[in-house]
Amino acid sequence: GLIGLAAAIVLLVEKLELLVNPDYIPTCDVSPILSCGSVMTTPQAEAFGIPNPIIGIAGFAAVAVVGGAVLAGSGFRRWFWVGAQVGVTFAVVFVHWLIYQSLYVIGALCPYCMVVWAVTIPIFWYTTVYNLQHFQGSTPRWARQSIEIATGYHGVLLTAWVLLVITLIAARFWDYWISLM
Repeated sequence: GLIGLAAAIVLLVEKLELLVNPDYIPTCDVSPILSCGSVMTTPQAEAFGIPNPIIGIAGFAAVAVVGGAVLAGSGFRRWFWVGAQVGVTFAVVFVHWLIYQSLYVIGALCPYCMVVWAVTIPIFWYTTVYNLQHFQGSTPRWARQSIEIATGYHGVLLTAWVLLVITLIAARFWDYWISLM
């Protein structure tokens, strides 16, 4: 949560600077492909009418507080975890929409945005794993087996997911990566 919060804050600062000074070159504009400025000036950067980093700041701050509370030994009721699951599911769906937009519509990658992607996926995954482990109740046998596989191989499945995103990035910009060699 704290890593995502830091990335969202930096993104918001960069976005505000770009709004104040249209000639500003964001610190994350590294190349034609790795360019926050190219991404920040698109409609996708304000998908709900406000800059996306504001959503990220609120969401990651909440995740950081919950994480701190859990580390301190607090417990939460089932309704809380259901709400958390809804929130992280929204976040991971939104992030994957942004990944698609970056790769196939905008044609550029924002390094700070990729940090947000890289933390949102595990936040979703481990919230889901926790909920599956603790709230499976009287599920059918086939569902319990699926849950056992998902929770037993949580690290492998998460790694595969992240590698798939990396592969999509590599494939989409392959010509650019090759030109650097």
